[in-house]
Amino acid sequence: MGLLNVIRALRLRQGLAIKNIERHIGLSRNTINQYLTADPIKPKFATPERASKLDPFADKRRGWLKSNSSVPTRVRHSTV
Repeated sequence: MGLLNVIRALRLRQGLAIKNIERHIGLSRNTINQYLTADPIKPKFATPERASKLDPFADKRRGWLKSNSSVPTRVRHSTV
């Protein structure tokens, strides 16, 4: 799995030619082509949806943003 990620990163992100990848990793061109044409590996499980820790304070945050909208820009609290 790690080698597959390295080969794909070199080819797709860095745009190296297969010949350069061959020299860099030490595998044959046929093997590199097999890795590149293989189907991408999908995760075996889905991450369950979780509530945010900030959800209980959502109404308070909306109130802060509303009150800040009438304040001049240089005085505003934009990180709320």
